[in-house]
Amino acid sequence: MTESHIAELATRLGRRDAIIEEPQAVERLSKDFYWYSPILKRLLDDKRADVIIQPQSVEEIRKIVSFSFTENIPVTVRGSGTGNYGQAVPLEGGIVLDLAPMDRILAIESDGVAVCEPGARLGAIEIAARKAGWELRCYPSTYIKASVGGFLAGGSGGIGSITYGALRDNQTVRAIEVLTMEQEPRLLRFVGDEVHQILHSWGTNGIITKIWLALGIRRDWAQIAIAFPAFSEAYDFGEWLSRNDKIRKRLVTIFEWPIPSYFIPVRKICPEEKAIIFCQVDDPQLTTVTAEAKDCAGQVTFAQPYQEPRRGPLLTDYTWNHSTLWAIKDDPALTYLQCNFDPDRVRDQFRLIRARFGNDFLFHLEMVKNDTGRIIPSCLPIVRYRTEPYLNEMIDYCREIGVSVANPHVNQVEGGGRFRSDNRQLRAKYLFDPNGLLNPGKMATFRKVESILAQS
Repeated sequence: MTESHIAELATRLGRRDAIIEEPQAVERLSKDFYWYSPILKRLLDDKRADVIIQPQSVEEIRKIVSFSFTENIPVTVRGSGTGNYGQAVPLEGGIVLDLAPMDRILAIESDGVAVCEPGARLGAIEIAARKAGWELRCYPSTYIKASVGGFLAGGSGGIGSITYGALRDNQTVRAIEVLTMEQEPRLLRFVGDEVHQILHSWGTNGIITKIWLALGIRRDWAQIAIAFPAFSEAYDFGEWLSRNDKIRKRLVTIFEWPIPSYFIPVRKICPEEKAIIFCQVDDPQLTTVTAEAKDCAGQVTFAQPYQEPRRGPLLTDYTWNHSTLWAIKDDPALTYLQCNFDPDRVRDQFRLIRARFGNDFLFHLEMVKNDTGRIIPSCLPIVRYRTEPYLNEMIDYCREIGVSVANPHVNQVEGGGRFRSDNRQLRAKYLFDPNGLLNPGKMATFRKVESILAQS
């Protein structure tokens, strides 16, 4: 981009303060948590935007998009930068469109739907929803900082998925509004099943401008930590708890040792050499769960009824991908994978992986209900990075024994394992970003020449 480009954009927007050129700020806002992966760190460390633009309305985005299309300038949309795949890192410079200022919660509707701008923080939505008798169905461990738009563009599930499934299940995303990347940008609304052409596309095929997010009924969640002598015993109890429909849950997380040793602030509730479960259950059922745990040789190391405001540790801060962050702080040679085990073969799969990779592959399970209602042992294992071929060997072997892997060490929608096999996201790319200017390079199957031919 040239100075004349920037001056023209400032004129069109009617304000210069929306455009950030200061090098340190541009560097910071061009990055996310891609460095969880040593492979992506090497690939993306030197990538950054030319400028950051922070629009405050759909009309300002429209002006930026129209100009960018005319001048052939790439645009990468940013939420809060809490993703781990480099989805918000611009590969070809240009503009990073930072939607953080568009953070309004427009309504918590009486039927339990939050209507939000894309920059709204999930933590703020949770607070507003709970005041109205609702709560988020699922959210990442980074929910205090994470934006709802970024979660839709790159997230999959989180706390709450044990009950409501992943973000793309059970019509959790009721509708989204999207602005296209064209000379005359169109503002489109997708409802119901139509949203799947946009979800988890990393902002490559449309700019999300408004969201209708279904909520769950508010419950008061108690926290429990339960230690077991062996991982197998912890898994047995976690599986039983997850499948017990009489107990309402928001979280069931299972760690083998030494993963709990990385959680320094809560180390006192993580006994040496013990596997541990962190869970949240409906407050009236806390006594039932603790009693059942003790009957199964579990040691209850922490049990806290619901209280507002929350005092003491929040166990969700050590689950999902926050677990990886704590591990990397302790040992930078550690990284992670994203796997789903087969519920019918999971114990055999544990055994095979341990025999092949030893303690280079540490089990961290997040129990999730899939869209058919079945409980799936979803795994975010902590793995030791030795070489790229060795990491790929782990991935290949998991797939060989029936463990699916969404690879978090590739910087494209398709390679991450969340791309739809029906190609709806790719078709949307051709329809809504014909010149391939949105987050270029992140949808590897897109071919600009095919897009041009499709329009002719």
